[in-house]
Amino acid sequence: MKKKILITWWLGYIGSHAVVAFEEAGYETVTLDNLSNSCVTTLKDIHNLLGYKPKYYECDLRDRKKVFEVFNENNFDWVIHFAWAKAVWESCEQPIYYFQNNISGSLFLFEAMEKHNVKNIIFSSSATVYHQENTVPLIETNKLGTTNPYGTTKLLLEKILEDLSEFAWFNVINLRYFNPIGAHVSGLLWEDPDWIPNNLLPFIMKVANGKLDKLQVFWDDYDTIDGTWVRDYIDVKDLVEGHLLAYSKLQSQEKSFCDVYNLWIGKWISVLEMITAARDITWKEIPYNIVDRRIGDIWEVYCNPEKAINELWFETNVSLVESLENSWKFYNK
Repeated sequence: MKKKILITWWLGYIGSHAVVAFEEAGYETVTLDNLSNSCVTTLKDIHNLLGYKPKYYECDLRDRKKVFEVFNENNFDWVIHFAWAKAVWESCEQPIYYFQNNISGSLFLFEAMEKHNVKNIIFSSSATVYHQENTVPLIETNKLGTTNPYGTTKLLLEKILEDLSEFAWFNVINLRYFNPIGAHVSGLLWEDPDWIPNNLLPFIMKVANGKLDKLQVFWDDYDTIDGTWVRDYIDVKDLVEGHLLAYSKLQSQEKSFCDVYNLWIGKWISVLEMITAARDITWKEIPYNIVDRRIGDIWEVYCNPEKAINELWFETNVSLVESLENSWKFYNK
């Protein structure tokens, strides 16, 4: 009998890829999304890839009654939790919304899991939980601390899940990842916000295909190779494979378990270097303006992935060039 997994925010960028990957790996996924930061047309794309539509609920995690209805109707083995408001700058402008959406909704999810004896969860955390005093590359034992409300919600929920592991016998893996990029090789699934993107590569691609006039580069006098941010990127296919490996790790545990892993490649690239790489793939000019720094941003973030490599057997297989080619395939179709 197939293991049944609940995936939250499944019509989002990473969630949609996770549904396809877990279904293709032989698991049954049940999904929920409130459509606040995703698009229902993704259902059609997933249907085209799988040949069927996974079971889906339109549900906001802050709706406690609806969340419990979903659990009442299904016998879940696991939960993969992606449901977030996730823009650093927006969290600085709307902190109450971020605390309510990310914390309150998650608590209702955890409550339903406890009541229905579903104790296994993979949690989508972030590099934003690391204190800015750390030196790079970041490792899992570095000092924790946040510079923005979004990061605070991630850190608080990591701590909550640690306590649920110790006192309520949850099995938990917190995956800290940084900057997912790329698209499904079919060109059907990608990150395509209707508004000006918060993430670099969608912004670049929208400029390359003419949907936006210019890219905004948030300052150019940082102490880096060219003065712009440096980040660690990973293709979404490799990232989702990391979730499959984490899932296997949890299945092998015989008692309550909690651990954390960085999922990244351990190599960094600056904003201007990413622009140059995208130009080489798209054969398009990508004009940009240097604008003021954004509140809450950290200029240098990349990690050491050795723990995941050694304990999860994690490895990356998709190059930056392939990520950019698949992304351009989506935007150029």
